[in-house]
Amino acid sequence: MMRATANDVEVSPDGSTVTVRVPMQFRRRGCRKVVIAPGGTQVQPHWAPQWPRVDSTLVRALARAFRWQAMLDGGRFNTVSELAKAEKLDISYVAHTIRLALLAPDLVEAILDGKQPATMQLQPLMRGFPVEWERQRAGVSQQGL
Repeated sequence: MMRATANDVEVSPDGSTVTVRVPMQFRRRGCRKVVIAPGGTQVQPHWAPQWPRVDSTLVRALARAFRWQAMLDGGRFNTVSELAKAEKLDISYVAHTIRLALLAPDLVEAILDGKQPATMQLQPLMRGFPVEWERQRAGVSQQGL
């Protein structure tokens, strides 16, 4: 639990109003916004039930990645550039997205179940991640990968 410091609390001159500043961030998760506390954890009221946080954007990207990988493996397309052309998408986007098929199975399952860490988002995954599953898991536990 964080404690307020003198810089975080302000009292009006007449003493009728107290302003408390709480450092936090708002992040988009699919179509909704969530509050992220300074430590990188998602703020969840103690009384609220722990519902899965399915990130539909991340799930959709995973589905595309596995579908595209199956198309390549099945011989429907020989290269990523052929696949990108057929899908009418930028080759860079397809190449970055298809990498998601290399995520560790337990991480894929967590994403599909909505049990991924609050810090795991699509954009950092699209920039790249380790291919080794153990390093992926270590990255998730440290900063969300």
